[in-house]
Amino acid sequence: MGDTTPIYGDDAEMNAAMGEARRARHGLRVELQRLGARSTLIAILLACAAMLQPNALFAEMIPVRHTEGLIHGFLLVLTFKGKALADGQMTQDAHGDHVSNHLIFRFKDGSIYEDTTVFSQRGTFRLLSDHLILKGPSFKQPMDTLIDASTGQVKVRYTDDRGKEKVIAQRMELPPDLANGLLFTLMKDVNPSVPRTTVSMVATTPKPLLVKLAILPQGKEPFTIGSFRHEAMHYVVKAEIGGVTGFLVRLMGKQLADTHIWVLGGEAPAFVKAEGPFYAGGPIWRIQLASAGLF
Repeated sequence: MGDTTPIYGDDAEMNAAMGEARRARHGLRVELQRLGARSTLIAILLACAAMLQPNALFAEMIPVRHTEGLIHGFLLVLTFKGKALADGQMTQDAHGDHVSNHLIFRFKDGSIYEDTTVFSQRGTFRLLSDHLILKGPSFKQPMDTLIDASTGQVKVRYTDDRGKEKVIAQRMELPPDLANGLLFTLMKDVNPSVPRTTVSMVATTPKPLLVKLAILPQGKEPFTIGSFRHEAMHYVVKAEIGGVTGFLVRLMGKQLADTHIWVLGGEAPAFVKAEGPFYAGGPIWRIQLASAGLF
């Protein structure tokens, strides 16, 4: 074979060619390093996403410490600054192990929040069905959500930004600790000596999304009703989104707002007050007991 060494006319041409070769090698090295860094980042993202995938089989069932029965209570919804927004009432009826709970708030602007929940209390609380209706100007997106926990069917009827009605219907693998419509009931049976209790919930954005709720006791706080002084256990409820969605939410620094709930303990526990959003991205509202007006 003949000599394949390049032949240059003079030193200037040789130096130019060698410089061009060095620049090409440097560019290739930088590109390889860039691709390697990108591959490493992708690998880290995929590994984190895999670790954060929700485990639908894990469920922390809340034991029935206080059997639910007949209830008829009256509630108020206020802004965080104390302005009255809505009047509400809760009614509950029990037939054996099956309990039906109906909660409705009527807002001053004509909006409606209505939640009908059916659950069993055979040793532990278990959701059977939940039907939540949000409509009116107080809610950013009108929504009608129906959950059949026995079949895993979730149906969301909502109105999009253009005013067009749409429906999402899908079957989900729902864990037995689902707490939709049950949170205030469960809070009376959560063990305050346990530092962390978790339950599941289907959040609608409007697409159904399974999230975990971490219930964290914060200690007792005093409150009064007339001349009677009591102490309520203060809980913080944090929504935790698993999988790729949750990882991206945390990566972007966007967290779902916490809910604060106060419960009177003892042999006959009772709901006292709650502060938190009524829907994803909504304002912080307060729910508290209403007092009867004079006749």
